[in-house]
Amino acid sequence: MKTDFTYGNVFKQLVFFSGPIILANLLQISFQFVDSLWVGNLLGAKALGAAAVSGTVFFTVLSFVLGVNNAALTILAQQKGKGDKKGLTSYINAFVVLMTAMSVLLGVIGYFFTEPLLSLLQTPGNMMDLAASYLSIHFIGIIFLFGYNFISTVLRAVGDSQTPLRFVLLAVILNLFMDPLFISVFNLGIAGAAYATVVSQGIAFIYGVVYTVRKRLVPFSKPALPSLEETSVILKLGVPAGLQMMVISGGSMAIMSVVNSFGERVVSGFGAVQRLDSLLILPAMAIGTAVNSMAGQTVGSGDMERTKKIAYYGIIYVLLFMAVVSTAIFLTGYHAVRLFIS
Repeated sequence: MKTDFTYGNVFKQLVFFSGPIILANLLQISFQFVDSLWVGNLLGAKALGAAAVSGTVFFTVLSFVLGVNNAALTILAQQKGKGDKKGLTSYINAFVVLMTAMSVLLGVIGYFFTEPLLSLLQTPGNMMDLAASYLSIHFIGIIFLFGYNFISTVLRAVGDSQTPLRFVLLAVILNLFMDPLFISVFNLGIAGAAYATVVSQGIAFIYGVVYTVRKRLVPFSKPALPSLEETSVILKLGVPAGLQMMVISGGSMAIMSVVNSFGERVVSGFGAVQRLDSLLILPAMAIGTAVNSMAGQTVGSGDMERTKKIAYYGIIYVLLFMAVVSTAIFLTGYHAVRLFIS
């Protein structure tokens, strides 16, 4: 269901539109959450620590993707708010071409520089092979992660936050069952957890493309080279947004390099806590995505007063929501960590 944010009750729209995005983001992080549960319980603390180190590196790369997606959301939502269908179609094509190129480039670089990246983090020697195996497989499948995240971004830009939830839910359910299958039944160890994630994301991406095109939910067109103007706008907004997110995530890498110096037991404990820590930031990011979609449309329509109201309600909503989430994690943190390691 598409929503036009240029009119109507702002707070009601924000709550109902952000709800599916919050749930989708929580499901998204559950890939690492589920991987860690299976890896920690089936393969032990060393494998859990290796997954945590690899996850820190990969999330830093993923942060660049999320930053570019935020820029895409802004540009596409403004085209939607203007009512410019031709401009919307043209910019979707431009993002498809440029983000495909980015995903291939990052995947190739990441795959060949897996071990140097892990060495920079002072990864313990007895974890290096496990971490490198887990991380390199994730880099191979990064195009699927790019793909279904971008489809979700386009749908949210046109006011649909419910359909993307369907794609993420499919991927999470597949990953939940594939993890123990690949790890234990196929005897692939930690590599099995990575393969399970990549395969489930690949299936979700293909399903998302087929479903979106068949239902004509967004105006996709045959891929063509974007114009110089479109490329310039995307790079000016997308690259700084992506780098900003990478710098923030880079702080986690700096902390991980210190944690790694204490050995595998500390790395394992820190890895378990990281999974819980990610639950804190995701609801805020989801509400930010909802505000971005809504404000993009109202900026496109030229209604700045409504844009200010969206920002105001967004701040109140995120403060209330985060107070509840942080309190819940503070009260249950000890028992939650024990789900991963004893």
